[in-house]
Amino acid sequence: MKARPALRPVRLLPLGLALLLGGCMVGPDYHRPQVAVPTQWKELPGWTQADPSAAAGPKGDWWTAFQDPLLDELEPLVPVANQTVAQSYANYQEALAEVRVARASLFPTVGLTGSATRERSATGTISSVSSVSNSSGARIVNAGTLEANVSWTIDFWGQVRRQIEEQSATAQASEATLANAQLSEQIALANDVIDLRVTDADIDLLTQTVEAYKNSLRVVSNQDTAGTVAPSDLITARTQLENAQASLIALGVARAQYEHAIAVLVGRNPEDMTIPHNGKLPILPTIPAGVPSTILQRRPDIATAERQMASANAAIGVAVSAYYPTISLSALDGFTQAPLAGLLHISNYVWSLGASATETIFDGGERSAEVAAARATYDASVANYRGTVLSAFQSVENDLSGLRILAQQSDALDAAVRDSIRGAQIAQNEYEAGTVDYTTVATAQATQLSTQQSALTVQQSRLLDAAALIGDLGGGWTGVLHDASHPQKVSVDPGGNAGANANTNTNPAVTTP
Repeated sequence: MKARPALRPVRLLPLGLALLLGGCMVGPDYHRPQVAVPTQWKELPGWTQADPSAAAGPKGDWWTAFQDPLLDELEPLVPVANQTVAQSYANYQEALAEVRVARASLFPTVGLTGSATRERSATGTISSVSSVSNSSGARIVNAGTLEANVSWTIDFWGQVRRQIEEQSATAQASEATLANAQLSEQIALANDVIDLRVTDADIDLLTQTVEAYKNSLRVVSNQDTAGTVAPSDLITARTQLENAQASLIALGVARAQYEHAIAVLVGRNPEDMTIPHNGKLPILPTIPAGVPSTILQRRPDIATAERQMASANAAIGVAVSAYYPTISLSALDGFTQAPLAGLLHISNYVWSLGASATETIFDGGERSAEVAAARATYDASVANYRGTVLSAFQSVENDLSGLRILAQQSDALDAAVRDSIRGAQIAQNEYEAGTVDYTTVATAQATQLSTQQSALTVQQSRLLDAAALIGDLGGGWTGVLHDASHPQKVSVDPGGNAGANANTNTNPAVTTP
């Protein structure tokens, strides 16, 4: 007789697939809620209404707008060396694996079982199977099985598909979180570089001031030797110089801290990085007036909040599916024989098919509570999404207003700096002519230094505001400029790639031992 092929119950798979595909998906389908947004910016006319979404546009090398060689060298290192980005990348990979775990539940589980036993029966035991007898009359029996089994819980109500939907949205949120981490760390690096450059410029300013105070002290010392000035003038000039020297020394602490922070952001030990002094400030980027507000849809944090909302919506379907019965199929196919000899003969072939359905009749309100909790979680995610969008608009408006007001303040301080320099020169000349005391000179010089430092601080604030605006717009405006009445639409994934190639060429701006 010809042997019957094994694993015949696998032929039931098409039937199961038909049942699966014909099954429904309980729970609400996801629709992104609307968010009220302004039709244009208050601070910058010409911007159009945005439609925040998980779609993102090309951000490009936005840091090149500052025209700073240190930024050009270090910013590409953040995606590949920064540890915060590396952590977010690992979390993203975990989320992708969870999607595969959820998807695996759609398919049957197939197992193979093999066993063999050797058994001694008592003397006098009657057995219908052949055995080996030993000298004491006891029987030794060998037995074995070789069976394949298939089990499959059919996703008739869409529970598994909702779980896949939930995990997929979570993975997309994790991808956007990765992009947000990368952008945040790059903005932090830009801020530290700006602060470092401003500190170097302040060091240059105080160095020049110290030299000016030394010259003034020499003049006062000569006049004190000649007995033409009061002794208090010499003390005032010396104290003024010593205070300026102390302030110059104190700047070394801030500079070292900025240098160390920059090293950590690019994944290096602080002691391994030395950044040469450079008092040239980065260039303030020009903000075009025709940038559409649709650029906000590139913000990774908005994409994260939107995908978290989609995940919470799918979780409602998972909770609702608990109200419906669980339907499972099982099959067994194989051979069993005792004694072991002839195990694979057709006469030892066995198979079985089975189906089961399980339904919870009473659970004390557990399922209804789970559904209520899932709906509340979704409502919270909706509020978080809308709040994130509103905060994004608030941040951009703050940046724009700050840049506008600081530009006006900078113009006023430029005039004040020119006047203070001229005033200090006049006071010095009048002192040397003997028409004023040294207190007038010291006051004029202190006013000049304070005004120059204020102007430098305002320039620092303008640069930091520009960097903040780039971050709040999701990576600047490069690559999305278009006619203001027809804003360009963008449709690429919001996530980043921590494994992307980066320019790691060395540059004289940074030296490592």
